[in-house]
Amino acid sequence: MKIITKIEEVTSIISSLKSLKKTIGLTPTMGALHKGHLSLIKKSTQENDFSIVTIFVNPTQFDKKEDLDNYPTTLEEDLFLLKKTGCDLVFTPQSSEIYQNKVDSESFSFDGLEYEMEGKHRQNHFDGVGTIVKKFFEIISPTKAYFGEKDFQQLQIIRKMTHKENFDIEIIGCPIFREKDGLAMSSRNTRLTENQKKEAPLIYKALKNSVINFQTKSITEINNGIKQIFEKNDILDLEYFEIADEKTLQSITKKDNSKNYRAFIAVYAGKIRLIDNISLQ
Repeated sequence: MKIITKIEEVTSIISSLKSLKKTIGLTPTMGALHKGHLSLIKKSTQENDFSIVTIFVNPTQFDKKEDLDNYPTTLEEDLFLLKKTGCDLVFTPQSSEIYQNKVDSESFSFDGLEYEMEGKHRQNHFDGVGTIVKKFFEIISPTKAYFGEKDFQQLQIIRKMTHKENFDIEIIGCPIFREKDGLAMSSRNTRLTENQKKEAPLIYKALKNSVINFQTKSITEINNGIKQIFEKNDILDLEYFEIADEKTLQSITKKDNSKNYRAFIAVYAGKIRLIDNISLQ
């Protein structure tokens, strides 16, 4: 497994692989790897001749400097885990290598996907995501790229960006990995206190509750029920809960049996923000 920090070295390897008509899998990460990340990487190694992982905490997708400063960095542990996955190359650039002298986002139009849910609460977040993913796509030119469904809105936005920028890349969405208690695996989970860890599984319980209720109750009744669940909890604060169309990500007030829907949720445990989602089909 090669560990590379410079774009020039990566592009040289990519050029050689392309000349040999090798398929390339890419899994972009911000490090602090867990079993969810590793499942994406293993899928990439199984489906491609050569598998690349990026570890880069992207400054342009954080709307709060405090969140960026507190994001966990565990590079040594990450590299140890990656050696077991069959990954061929890890690209771990510095911010100056990626952004040169201007740490700034490109402006994108995602046809409205960026204004729903996370977009309402995290200003310019998806411009930052689009910027870094586009940069990695241009540097690496992968055959397939792998993203987890925990960030389902991000997944749909990357699919949209890939289409609009005419990248010949297949975007692979992979299932959410959960702890035994149902909490969606996230790098941010390492920052939870014991009390917060004890209460956090309520997020998944609420989502599962919405799946059951979706069959018989109105959207308003479901929304009110979720609010009541979190109003009774002293540790977790509900930021939003929305039932939305999987394609447009727009919230709905009535069901249409011809469409697929998901429930999306964002919750604060102290200053730590946790997101999750579930298919309602």
